[in-house]
Amino acid sequence: MAQTSEITERLATRLKEERAARGLSLEALAGLSGVSRSMLSQIERGESSPTVASLWHLTRALGLDFSGLLDAGPDAQSPILQLMRSGAVPVMEQAENGVTIRILSPPEDVGATEVYELIFAQGGHLTSPPHKAGCTEILTVLDGTLDVSSGDAQEALSTGDTIRYRADLPHRIAAPGAAKALLVVKNP
Repeated sequence: MAQTSEITERLATRLKEERAARGLSLEALAGLSGVSRSMLSQIERGESSPTVASLWHLTRALGLDFSGLLDAGPDAQSPILQLMRSGAVPVMEQAENGVTIRILSPPEDVGATEVYELIFAQGGHLTSPPHKAGCTEILTVLDGTLDVSSGDAQEALSTGDTIRYRADLPHRIAAPGAAKALLVVKNP
């Protein structure tokens, strides 16, 4: 329970910091994220733990990676070795999209280079609006096949293939069958 409490407190603090840094009121963030103002207030006071769906909407609204809301902030020092056992890796389930996203990058890399493992069910897909200007993504298919599009360009990939594409355009990764991939997001 201590770890859950620590995560709730850290999330509360980071959400307040990120919202304030962007000059957003609770109402403005609620409008951008679709998470109610009262729920945001409860999360910021550490009185409620958000669902994965709520966290997903908040990170999109704030332009952050999921781990960006869980890091210890800009003054935290990193230890020499940071081991995260498989069961402790942050995971986002997108049941409606058929994708499981494992966050592999450390929190301090948010906004620079982010690394994800993507696990697609048959027919799973990730559809993303444009990221920051100059943002690129590098995708390597570990198993299966994936269809990738960025803007009007499209490409089919198989196991072992790697593609680099602009992520400052609307982009999509779709799996005709079950697939697994490694995604690196490079922000300018």
